[in-house]
Amino acid sequence: MKLESFVSRSRLPASAADVYAWHMRSGAFARFAPPWERMRLVSDGQPLGERSRAEIDVAVGPFWRRWTAEHHGFVPGRQFRDVQVRGPFARWEHTHTIEPATSIEHAADDASWMEDRIEYTLPFGLVGKWLGGRFVRRKLEATFRYRHQTLAADLNAHLKARALTGTDCMRIVVSGSGGLIGGSLIPFLTTGGHSVTRLVRRDRASGPAVRWDPVLGTIDQDGLEGHDAIVHLAGENISSRWNERTKKRIRDSRLDGTRLLCDAINRLQKPPKTLVCASAIGFYGDRGDELLDERFEGGSGFLADLCKDWEAITESVRPRGIRVVNVRFGIVLSPAGGALAKMLTPFKLGGGGVIGSGRQYMSWIAIDDVVGAIHHAITCDTLNGPVNVVAPNPVTNRDFTKTLGHVLRRPTIFPLPAFLARLALGEMADELLLASIRVVPSRLEETGYPFRHPELESALRHVLGR
Repeated sequence: MKLESFVSRSRLPASAADVYAWHMRSGAFARFAPPWERMRLVSDGQPLGERSRAEIDVAVGPFWRRWTAEHHGFVPGRQFRDVQVRGPFARWEHTHTIEPATSIEHAADDASWMEDRIEYTLPFGLVGKWLGGRFVRRKLEATFRYRHQTLAADLNAHLKARALTGTDCMRIVVSGSGGLIGGSLIPFLTTGGHSVTRLVRRDRASGPAVRWDPVLGTIDQDGLEGHDAIVHLAGENISSRWNERTKKRIRDSRLDGTRLLCDAINRLQKPPKTLVCASAIGFYGDRGDELLDERFEGGSGFLADLCKDWEAITESVRPRGIRVVNVRFGIVLSPAGGALAKMLTPFKLGGGGVIGSGRQYMSWIAIDDVVGAIHHAITCDTLNGPVNVVAPNPVTNRDFTKTLGHVLRRPTIFPLPAFLARLALGEMADELLLASIRVVPSRLEETGYPFRHPELESALRHVLGR
């Protein structure tokens, strides 16, 4: 049967050598995997080489299928191919080609062309092509649009940081590596050439790791020596119905873990230059329409009190000359987890609607800008203290609801009244769903962070492949 062909080509703001090196590093597949697709990386085939294999599990409806690709045809700095050994296609061959960008007079050292050429055949012959041909084509277009946009933005961020810091390889410790943010941050850092050590409770099968247990109060302090930065993201998930027991777990996981880590940092012979510690815009409490930046005092409530105490613990390392950045996260947009993931099913079924009055403000941020802001916090020496990690344009719940419905092409006519939200979720509903926190990222903007997705609709379209 005749092969189908798909080609995606774009100009990138980096040399061919830099683009090729990016692809060869651990984490490239994770950075390329569209967040709206259900995939599980089994093995990324590292180190890449002739006949090395990458394996992923791909969701096909309610079932999972193993996809194995073998790497061939390496031309250092220019090209390699992935050939399907086992998977959902009858045949699949993906050629990655990187060429220096040229002008009439000369080659451009700081730009290149990336071309992805895929030749494939669907299963079941003409029947498979008739049933799935158009669907697969749309999937490929969305996937490679996402991949090229992500690659260009990542390369630009790393090259800018390299010029700023004078180095393209830092040693960075990350806690909370299994969470939504940590799972996106680590491949971003490793594809940029940085060395990442995970701070974990259990041994990991791959990659450098340091053991700790905040409950028992133990940590491998020697393993923390000699790193340039520590990014602390670990903490109990807050998206469940709260009671006194769950609130204690949420609080203890953040305060005890941060205290244990900071005490260990203070005992290091070679402490990191920078500590980036998670916090949240819950620091400000329910403030209605008030426009809030980092100069404002904290509010009241469980989350506000928690964030104040959480950030206060990190002050203990400042006397060591460590730059501390408290990143106050807003609502992180990713279909892979968090608030958006929970919204998608009812919205896709046409059951979405405003929550409560719909007038409460939602300060949101796309997952790639969360990762970018953390990277900015690591590399920008003038960034210090609290930093609001939110997009520049907060919206009301009503506007968010309309925009999400528009992107998904679904009606949004089923509201969730405040009393039902409180009945289902208790105190959590008042602090997370019904509270109005209108926050702007003044410190990120003042220090020149370039937002990838400053507008809600474009952010949703990017993370949802729409």
